[in-house]
Amino acid sequence: MNTFEEKYLAALDLGSAKIGFCVARIQEGDVHIVHYQELPSEGIQSSAIYIPMLTAKAVRRAVADAEKALMIKISGVIVGLPRNDIAQVTASATLQRKDPDEYVSPEEIQAIKKDALETYPLPDPEHQAIYGAIAQSFILEDGMQLTEKEIVGTLTSTIEGEFKVFVGRRQAVQSIEKIFKGTGIKVYKTYFLPEVMAKATLSKEELKGGVALVDIGAGVTSVAIYRGGIMRYYAAIPFGGRTVTGDIETECSLEEELAEKIKRRFGVCQPERLGPNSDKVLQIRITDPYRDIPVRYISEIITARYRELIDAVLFHIQESGLQNVLRGGIVLTGGAAEQNGLEVMFREISGYNVRKGYPKSHFTAPLGISVIRTSATAAVGMIIAACDEGVADCAGEQPEEKVVIPEPAPEVVAPSPLPAKPEVSETDVKPEEPVQAPAPDSGKKVGRKGGKKDKDDPQQGTLDLIWTTVGDTLLKFYDFMNKEDDQAIE
Repeated sequence: MNTFEEKYLAALDLGSAKIGFCVARIQEGDVHIVHYQELPSEGIQSSAIYIPMLTAKAVRRAVADAEKALMIKISGVIVGLPRNDIAQVTASATLQRKDPDEYVSPEEIQAIKKDALETYPLPDPEHQAIYGAIAQSFILEDGMQLTEKEIVGTLTSTIEGEFKVFVGRRQAVQSIEKIFKGTGIKVYKTYFLPEVMAKATLSKEELKGGVALVDIGAGVTSVAIYRGGIMRYYAAIPFGGRTVTGDIETECSLEEELAEKIKRRFGVCQPERLGPNSDKVLQIRITDPYRDIPVRYISEIITARYRELIDAVLFHIQESGLQNVLRGGIVLTGGAAEQNGLEVMFREISGYNVRKGYPKSHFTAPLGISVIRTSATAAVGMIIAACDEGVADCAGEQPEEKVVIPEPAPEVVAPSPLPAKPEVSETDVKPEEPVQAPAPDSGKKVGRKGGKKDKDDPQQGTLDLIWTTVGDTLLKFYDFMNKEDDQAIE
């Protein structure tokens, strides 16, 4: 890229309470954020679109405002995937290298990771989609286990990659496509948000030493735990800041909008920290007779709900098995992380070091753009990740090809289970009879469309990955889906 070449990247964060739209100008790898706006979201619940028509209106307004402010035409966007209803599956994929006498290259490892994301055999491809596949480690033919950086430059005939595969609902991804249909705007890239938010909020020391990134949104709270620079564990808690607002609305018989304003203006975690406001009373004059609501009572409601949230977060940290190696402690981000007193309450209950996570100094922005806020971390994280990966110009001509949703694959017989510890309770796992895994030279290749790959076809992968998984019994969370109601959106 020469000095005068530039491109724009546009990221859309579809939250339960707000839509965040961020546009950045990229020049020679430098990220300069030129627009950020938050609008009330519609048709979104628990971070997933459930009324696409309403969501489409809000998104079109956000895009139109950006185009007017910047005097550009936005042709493509980067969108974050839902964070709720995610199954975390442990699996491995084995690659037979064509030339074992050559050093393992970074490009080869990236190709393995890309192929893993595209070829993992889903048990129910009509209703499931892969949101992310993160390599945990790589094993050489002699059994040596190395990280992604360490394996480059080694000599081996086979590489076995250990992956965390994150599987979500296909309909949620199709809904994202639906809201842009007929607008002339394409979805260039989708991101599993917990993976990219770390780029915006966490330091290298935190990522390496161990840290829990807790994203508290309006409808969902997610817990992503990092160790050695890799995301090792993920879980979603199906409530957030909006649930706290709902408690105030119910207990005080208020409208949701007024309850939210009172929470933001007067709400504090832990009543003992109210100080001079402890004895104050709010007089609500929208009814006759007037109603008095003590500020302390509001604080008690907020504290009770956030105590439940903290307990749930600590439970998942314990479940990860990494509770004793989080040298970076806990980092709180997301819009609801700005609740007064929440950071202190988290620290006192958990015993960890706790701080708020704001977008870090990977970019520049003019003073008039308020992007240094916890609610902007998802949008900024997508911009940084898209810049690193060379995503196409979002204000230029549309690319000829894009892959957002993997094509449904026919049913695949999973090989024998891993000896690794399953991610679900023993009562959910049905016993399976051993199945002989296909030999590397058998010609049976698991691809996105199943069957044998044509290596001369540029649209198909060139890697021969042999998958070993724990089977579809780990995806029991799909039992909650009513297949009569879970029809794909046309």
